[in-house]
Amino acid sequence: MEMLLILVVALSCCVLVHSHEAIGFCYPEFGSSECGVSEQLQQQQKLDREQQPHLPSFHFRPPQNWLNDPNGPMWYNGVYHLFYQYNPEGPVFGDKMVWAHSVSHDMIHWVDLDLALSPTEQFDMRSCWSGSITILPGNIPVILYTGIDSNGVQVQNLAFPKNISDPFLEQWEKSPRNPIMTPPQGVAGDSFRDPTTAWQDPDGKWNVIVGGLINNEGIAFLYQSEDFVTWTKVEHPLYSSPGTGMWECLDFFPVFVNSSNGVDTSVVNPSVKHVLKISSFSNLHDYYVLGTYAPETSKYVPDTEYTGKSTDLRYDYGKLYASKTFFDKPKSRRILWGWANESDTMEDDIAKGWAGVQTIPREIWLHSSGKQLVQWPVKELNKLRGQHVQVLDEKLPSGSVFEVEGITASQADIEIEFELHSLEESAEFFDTTANDPQQLCSDSNASIQGKVGPFGLLALATEELNEHTAIYFRIFKGSNGFVVLMCSDQRRYTIT
Repeated sequence: MEMLLILVVALSCCVLVHSHEAIGFCYPEFGSSECGVSEQLQQQQKLDREQQPHLPSFHFRPPQNWLNDPNGPMWYNGVYHLFYQYNPEGPVFGDKMVWAHSVSHDMIHWVDLDLALSPTEQFDMRSCWSGSITILPGNIPVILYTGIDSNGVQVQNLAFPKNISDPFLEQWEKSPRNPIMTPPQGVAGDSFRDPTTAWQDPDGKWNVIVGGLINNEGIAFLYQSEDFVTWTKVEHPLYSSPGTGMWECLDFFPVFVNSSNGVDTSVVNPSVKHVLKISSFSNLHDYYVLGTYAPETSKYVPDTEYTGKSTDLRYDYGKLYASKTFFDKPKSRRILWGWANESDTMEDDIAKGWAGVQTIPREIWLHSSGKQLVQWPVKELNKLRGQHVQVLDEKLPSGSVFEVEGITASQADIEIEFELHSLEESAEFFDTTANDPQQLCSDSNASIQGKVGPFGLLALATEELNEHTAIYFRIFKGSNGFVVLMCSDQRRYTIT
C-alpha cells in the first residue's frame, strides 16, 4: 500500500509534501558502523527497515528493546552524552532496568556504548532507575541515580567515572558510601526517586531535589551537601502542592528573562527566573511552573501555583514525558530531551522488537512575555535534510486537496507557512482559563469544522485518505489576542 504525506491547509484543505530518510555519518573515533566496523549491525538495520518501513529515523532509539526516561544528558569535553533507561532483556519495561549510554558530536548521529550502570549491589540490586549528571569543579562529571535496593526501596546513589581521561566516559564506579539518601520519614519506599542535576548556591553549598509523595501531596524534597557525598534533608521542601499525586523526574533550572541564550544551572541573580518541571505520575504528563528561587532561604516561590489540573503549563501536549534538560555551554543554549512512549499494544511492541524513542532535542528558553517557555528543534537537525521540494504562493480554497510530488519515504522534515485573512470577524472566542486544550482537541477532531480550521497536515495517508494521521490547527480569539490550538487525530491510522 503506497503511503503519502499530506498537508491540510487553509480551511480543511490538503497538500502533499516531500519526505526523506536520515543520512548516516562516519565517526571513526566512535567505531561507527557507518565506517564498516559492524557489517552485521548494518544488515540487521536494513532488515528491520524492510520489515518495518515506518521505523523511526529522526528520533533517537536503541537498535532494539525498551527505552524510556532520558538520564544525564550533557556536553563534556567536545562530546554529547545521552544516558537513558533501558531494558536489555526485551521491548517491555523490565524488572532490572539499566542506564544505557550513547555519544555524539551533533545530537543527531549517535553511537551506542557499553551500559553505564547495571544492578550489581544491594543498593541497586533490582534496578538502576532515573537520575542526572552534575559536573563538579575540576570538570568532574558525577551521576546521581535512583537504585531499587534488594528490599524494593528507592534510594539515591552516586557514581563516578572510572577513568576521567576517557573521552567517552565508558566505565563508571559506584560510590562505597551508597546509598547517600533514603526515603524520609512518612515517605513510602516506592515514592522517592529521580534526583535532579545539582546546583551550587553562592555560599558553595550543593542542592538537589528528589521527587516524592506524602498523603497525595506531590513534593520536591530538598537536600544539601558541602562535599557532594554527605547529604542532609532540608526541613522544608523546595516546593510542594497538595492533591497533585506523585512527582517524578523533576528538573530545576534557570532561564534568562531577556535572552534566548541558555544559562548554567547554578546561576542565581535578578536576570533569571527558575523553572520547576514536574513529571506527574498520575497522568504521565510533564508540567512546569516559573518562579523565583531564593538561595538565602532555600525556597522557591512560583509565579502561579501548580495545581495538577489541565490549566497548568506544559512543555508539550503530545507524547513527551520524564523530560530532562542540560546546559550546552559551548553554544550557550539549554537543551530539552524527553521520552515518547508507544501508542500500540505490548503485543505489538514484542512483535516489532522495540518500544519508545527520545524526542528530537530542542532548545528551550523563556518567552518575551515572561509567562511561558518556548522551544525549537536544534539546528543540527537540518543535517538530515535530503531531497527538497518547495511550493510557493499556492491558493487553497476550502475543502481542496493539493498534492506536491516527490515523496520517496515515510518521514519528512516540513516547514509550512499559512496565511489567513479576516480572523477578527471569523475566529470564535476561547477562554484559556476555563478550557482544557487537550480535551478540546479530542472533542473537536479533524473531521469537525470550526470557524477557522481545521487546517494542517495529514501524515502517512493513502491516496483515498481512508488511512492518515491528522496534525492540524484551529484559531480562536482569546482575551489577549489570538489563540492557536495544535492537535493530532489518529483515529484513521491503524498501521503499527
